[in-house]
Amino acid sequence: MPAESSVVVPYASYLRVYEPLAAFPRAEREHWQLYAKRGRVPTAQDELRRSLADLLPTPPVAVPVHESADAFVAVVDGVVCVCPWRTRLRGWLALEELPRTLPPPLLDAVLPEVVRDQATADYAHWRDLNPDARPWIRTALWQVPVRWFTLFADEERTYERAGAPGGKPAALRYRTPMAQARRRLARALKTLRDAAGDGPLAEGLVDVGRWLEEFHPRSLVELDYGGLAHALPDALLAEDRSAADVGEALAALRDGDDDAAGEAYGRLTERWRAVRDRQFAN
Repeated sequence: MPAESSVVVPYASYLRVYEPLAAFPRAEREHWQLYAKRGRVPTAQDELRRSLADLLPTPPVAVPVHESADAFVAVVDGVVCVCPWRTRLRGWLALEELPRTLPPPLLDAVLPEVVRDQATADYAHWRDLNPDARPWIRTALWQVPVRWFTLFADEERTYERAGAPGGKPAALRYRTPMAQARRRLARALKTLRDAAGDGPLAEGLVDVGRWLEEFHPRSLVELDYGGLAHALPDALLAEDRSAADVGEALAALRDGDDDAAGEAYGRLTERWRAVRDRQFAN
């Protein structure tokens, strides 16, 4: 296994899809078969370290020149499934979001406009050649979007306590079969529309649903708290039951109990407001 990186994973959460090898074209399938057999899968920290290294040259490299050949690997009921990193594609998509998350002076200091413009032009050209491409990983900074929790049940939650100081950090993740994730999302969308019509949360569910439809029906869906585990004390992380809160709120809406729905949703929003507030703390 690769040595532990000294880079701390950023305060981001991840929604990932692991597809069975049968979902990939033959040449790519053979690559992933050999990759999985090798058994030396890099970590999210390794991906971050590579990305940060690209920002050190002058001018910085906004997006990797070549697409990553790495992936996360999971074995589901004896079937090897992979979640390709597609770091280059995700870098282009993240670059589109930067103007909405960073003030112009800071953005220009991190990535000069000429570098961003070149990356944008490269992406437009690549997109013309790959119109159906999509990432296997979605990322959210300083939060887990509420819509992601609708895909999971509390019993699918896995919490790993942190090791000794300087050792393995705490981790929290959920995993569910694709078919189950799609059913839950469809039911949540119907509940929200029946209760309040088409609002931002419903629109977010539609977006996630369209993304999930792009993948093999026997895929695995994973929600990983990632670097957010560093933003929460172990005790609070161990008590985090956000998927259960979302499930309780939706069940109350279906029963017409607006008070119970508001109480469950209030617990959820208060918990995540405390996390997002840390973004602006000194």
